[in-house]
Amino acid sequence: MNISKEKLGEMYEKMLHTRKFEEKVAYFFSMGMVHGTTHLSVGEEASAVGACSALEDTDFITSTHRGHGHCIGKGVDLNKMMAELLGRATGYCKGKGGSMHIADLERGNLGANGVVGGGHAISVGAALTLKMKKQDNVVVCFFGDGAANEGSFHEALNLASIWKLPILFICENNMYGMSVPTSKSMNIINVADRAAGYGIKGVVIDGNDVIEVYNTVMEAKDYVKQNGPILIEAKTYRWLGHSKSDANVYRTKEEIASWKAKCPIKRLRKYLEDNHIFTAEELDAIEKKTTEDLEKAVEFAQNSPYPSLNTILEDVYA
Repeated sequence: MNISKEKLGEMYEKMLHTRKFEEKVAYFFSMGMVHGTTHLSVGEEASAVGACSALEDTDFITSTHRGHGHCIGKGVDLNKMMAELLGRATGYCKGKGGSMHIADLERGNLGANGVVGGGHAISVGAALTLKMKKQDNVVVCFFGDGAANEGSFHEALNLASIWKLPILFICENNMYGMSVPTSKSMNIINVADRAAGYGIKGVVIDGNDVIEVYNTVMEAKDYVKQNGPILIEAKTYRWLGHSKSDANVYRTKEEIASWKAKCPIKRLRKYLEDNHIFTAEELDAIEKKTTEDLEKAVEFAQNSPYPSLNTILEDVYA
C-alpha cells in the first residue's frame, strides 16, 4: 500500500510523542509528582500509532491500562493529557482520573480502562450502535495478551462474530501478562489462533513495524464492514516493567536488550532515510519539534490549577 510522505511523517511524530511523553511521566513518577500508578508502553509505539493512524476521527477505539500510545495515536491534546497525569483541573478528567482513565469522545477515544479486558464489551456495544445506525465506521478494541485469557475476550468475540459487527480486535502481545510469560499462561503460540473457534479471521503481524500495522488495519477496516470482526495479533514487547511498582526481576537483561535493538522508532527512521522519503535533517527537525511539544505540555500542566475540593462530588454520576 502506498503511504504518503505526510502520513509517514505523522506516524514518526506520534511515535516520538508517545516515547517522550512516557519518559516524562516516568521521571515525574520517580519524583512523586504522579499519584496512583501508571503503565508505560515504551517499545510498543508502532502497534498503537500504526493502528490509530489508519483510522478516521469518526472511528472508535477502546483502550487499556497501557493506553498512552492509543491516545496520542488517535490525536488527543497533549496538553490536556499531561495535565491529567499531573492531576490538574485542565486535564481530560479534570485531574481526577489519571493515566488509566483518559478519554476523548470527539476523537473517538472511548477511554482507557483500569480493568483488564474492560474494553471488550464496550467495543461490542459501540460496534452494535454503528451497525444499527448504518454508520460507515469501525471500532478498534485494543487489549493485551493477558486480557486474551479473560472471559470477556471470549464473550466479545463470540457475540461480535454472530452479529458480524465491524470490530478489529487488536491484541498487543508484549509476551507478558504482568510477570507471567505467554508460554505459561496459554497452550498456543498465537492468540490469533483463537479466532478459528469463533469462525472469524485471525492475523499475526509484526507489532514493531508501524508500516505493517498501518497497512493491515487499513485493509481490515473494509473487511470488517462487510464480513464482521477480525482478530489481529501484533507481536511486540514492553521494555519496562508492567507498572511503576514492578521490580522487573522475571526477565533477563539480555532478553530486554535484544528487543531494544528492534526499537520501532529507529526502525521507521531507518526506513524513511534508506528509501529517501525524508532526509536526516527533516527527521531531526521532527524530533526537535516533539521535544518542544512535550515541554509545552509540561509547562501547560504545571501552570494549571489543581481541582478544587468543592468539585469532589462532580461527575460522579452521569
